[in-house]
Amino acid sequence: MKTQLIVALDVPDIHQAEDMVKELSSVVKYFKIGMQLFTACGPDVVAMVRKYDCDVFLDLKFHDIPNTVAQAALSSLRLGVFMFNVHAIGGDVMLGTVMQAINNEIEQKNQPQPQPIVLGVTVLTSMDRQQLNRVGVIRSVKNEVVGLAGLCKKAGLSGVVCSGKEIKLLRRLMGKDFVLVVPGIRLSDAKSDDQKRIVTPAQAAQWGADYIVVGRPITQANNRKQAAENILKDIK
Repeated sequence: MKTQLIVALDVPDIHQAEDMVKELSSVVKYFKIGMQLFTACGPDVVAMVRKYDCDVFLDLKFHDIPNTVAQAALSSLRLGVFMFNVHAIGGDVMLGTVMQAINNEIEQKNQPQPQPIVLGVTVLTSMDRQQLNRVGVIRSVKNEVVGLAGLCKKAGLSGVVCSGKEIKLLRRLMGKDFVLVVPGIRLSDAKSDDQKRIVTPAQAAQWGADYIVVGRPITQANNRKQAAENILKDIK
């Protein structure tokens, strides 16, 4: 499929989020709800986005003991989100427990429901090798990403969140059906902010990203709809 745009609703309250969804829903069908907004508003904000016939990527990066993460995954599934993520560093037992819980839940339903896209978070796009080393990871960013992506694929996850810098490598190693979701997207003339490993929308699309996640370049623009349209043009 062609690369899809997800707009990150990284705002502090549901009113600001709804203003953005209202403005953008005619051109964007996917929105990311992260820790800031979900902590402030809870499940109501997921229902708000779905009210506008749009889909939610729930970006809470679950990481805990296997049973706790599995239960959080089931809660996400029941909210009706189309995609959510867990930290791959949680390990193969945690990842496998999550997928088993989801598969069991879907099998037990009388009414079939779509399998959600379950992603593993590899290395945050705000991190570089020096930061990894300081927390005890001795592998390079590239090797850490590849290792964690392989762990996710073996556990049955749909794909990973990765930097644009790793798209081509992961596409070659993990195959065409492995979902790659890429944050850290910036237009060529935009500030990088706190992101380290960034690419443009056109680069991400050309290299094989399934979804790109864009926040500040759209949400802080004077004309948010025009900014989204510019990024969609860049993808094409």
